[in-house]
Amino acid sequence: MPARRIVIVIPTYDEADNVTQLLNRVRGASPGADVLFVDDQSPDGTAERIREHAAHDPHVFLMSKEQKQGLGAAYRAGFAWALDHGYDVVVQMDADLSHPPERIGSLVAALNHADVAVGSRYVPQGSVQNWAWTRRLISRLGNLYVRLLLAVPVHDSTAGFKAFRADALHAIDVLGSTSNGYCFQIENTWKAHRAGLRIAEVPITFVDRTRGSSKMSGAIAAEALTKVLAWRWAELTGPRVHAPVASTHARSVPS
Repeated sequence: MPARRIVIVIPTYDEADNVTQLLNRVRGASPGADVLFVDDQSPDGTAERIREHAAHDPHVFLMSKEQKQGLGAAYRAGFAWALDHGYDVVVQMDADLSHPPERIGSLVAALNHADVAVGSRYVPQGSVQNWAWTRRLISRLGNLYVRLLLAVPVHDSTAGFKAFRADALHAIDVLGSTSNGYCFQIENTWKAHRAGLRIAEVPITFVDRTRGSSKMSGAIAAEALTKVLAWRWAELTGPRVHAPVASTHARSVPS
C-alpha cells in the first residue's frame, strides 16, 4: 500500500511566541508530513517566522489571508488547499502548543479503522493540565450540552485536534460549513456522526497555553450555544433522517 500523503493544517493569529517551537515539534514528530499554516494577518510577526522556516524546509507552507475572518474560515481555506493538492489525510491542530504534536501519529494511525480521529481530553488516559476548575467545568458542561442536544456519542466534540480522511471531509461538506468560531469543531463532529462516519477518540493530554492570549470570547461561546440549539431544532422540525448504523458509536482508542 502506498504511503498516505498527510498535511497538518494550523491556523495562526498572533502566535509568534509559539510558532517556532511548534514547528520544531511537529516536524520532529511527523517528518514525512507537510505543514500548512493559515495566518489571519497576524500583526506580531507570526507569518515572518513561518516564512523563515519555510525558506529551508520544503514541507512547510504558508497561506496568508487578506483579513481576519475567524477560526472556521481559516480552516475552510486550509482544508480547501489540502483537498485541491490531493492529500489523503488532513490533520488540524492549534498553534498555541496545547495540542501535543507527538500524538499526531496516533491520530493518523486511528484512521486505519476510522474516518475521523478526535484527540480527546475526556476519554480514559486523556487529561487537561493547567486549567482552573471553572474552565474545566465550562468545557465539560459544553460537551455534555452537545451530547444531550445532538445525541453525538463523542466525549470531546469541542476538540480542535483531529485527523480526517480526505473522503470524510467531502462527506461532511466541510467547505460548506457555516461556523466561524470554535463551533466549527462541533459542527464537523456532528456532521460526521450524522453522515455515518466512523469516529475514533484518541486520548491526549491538553496543556493550556503559557504564552500569548486565548482567542475565546463571549461571542464565540454564544455562537456555539445558539447554533447547536438551531441544528437540533432543524432536525426535530425537518424531514427525519436516520443515521447509518456505523455512526452510532464512537470508539475510544487506547494510548
